[in-house]
Amino acid sequence: MGIKKIVITGPESTGKSELTRALAAHYHTFPVMEFARQYLDTNGAGYTQNDLLKIAAGQLAAEEETIALCKTYNKPFLFADTDLRVIQIWSEIAFGACDNKILTQIARREYHLYLLCDTDLPWHPDPYREYPDPNDRKRIFHHYRAGLMFQEVPFTIISGTGEQRINSAISIVDRFLATEN
Repeated sequence: MGIKKIVITGPESTGKSELTRALAAHYHTFPVMEFARQYLDTNGAGYTQNDLLKIAAGQLAAEEETIALCKTYNKPFLFADTDLRVIQIWSEIAFGACDNKILTQIARREYHLYLLCDTDLPWHPDPYREYPDPNDRKRIFHHYRAGLMFQEVPFTIISGTGEQRINSAISIVDRFLATEN
């Protein structure tokens, strides 16, 4: 039996990292945190399409390391703060296209549930965030939702603030895990 992978995804400043950490703590498992932030902390906020390939490779490496931890400690599932779809959308918005190497990896990876974070949280400035306008945020959200609609993996939109958002996500994950056992 493989490790079930639950991805927390969505536009910037929608609480993905906080939700990933909260869910991993609640379920006593391991999170896969977003590699892009670590990469940009090291290399600066400016990026190219080639940087996105490096970020994608780092994200996959972080995921594989977390899968190994889950196997070592007998954890049946993990929570991932983003996956390569985030890099795909980021690339398409910033550069108008996505490198085929990233698209190939997206097609090869297996995930089991997506939690799509809505833009109902206030936008918080950050050196790496680029789209504070509410209309841009909603447009990017719809880009995520459209991509998730055309796949076989289930997804649910997570909205609300604070504990409400976390409790909503826990409820969705509980239902998912009940159907998987």
